[in-house]
Amino acid sequence: MFSDADWAGNLDDRTSTTAYVIFLGGNPISWSFRKQRSVARSSTEAEYRAIATTAGELAWVHSLLTEHKFPLPCTPVIYCDNIGANYVCANPVFHSRMKHIAIDFHFVRDKVAHSSLRVSHVATADQLADALTKPLSRQRLSFLLSKIGISNGSTILRGRVKDIHSPLKTN
Repeated sequence: MFSDADWAGNLDDRTSTTAYVIFLGGNPISWSFRKQRSVARSSTEAEYRAIATTAGELAWVHSLLTEHKFPLPCTPVIYCDNIGANYVCANPVFHSRMKHIAIDFHFVRDKVAHSSLRVSHVATADQLADALTKPLSRQRLSFLLSKIGISNGSTILRGRVKDIHSPLKTN
């Protein structure tokens, strides 16, 4: 699972964008990007909210898989490229500067404390969710999409395209 945020990336209202990609094996099964509801006061806060959103989706996926008798072979890991957000997930001391995100904190912290989730640092260069949160060069975007397993499906999805300039043949 990869979780990312583009802190204050919306120039109109300075809200952040949350994104995640959840894999089952090597296949992406759930992904999303959306504008955060409130303005984050730091990149750590924006990234932590993204982790909480990812953890919520992961809890739903885990519940669905469990319901269908498909146990997870190991504890899921959310990869985040923000060291501060990773530290908040691992540190049981609740910081007074983070009171405004208390619900997200307790949700993620509970998952980590019960070993049903791990949050781990990933280098920014390896952050797959960047493809969903920020403008990237065509080369970087293509690279990340190939890592996620998304390819240009235009030849598959378009079907047979008829040449509009050729006359229709009738029998």
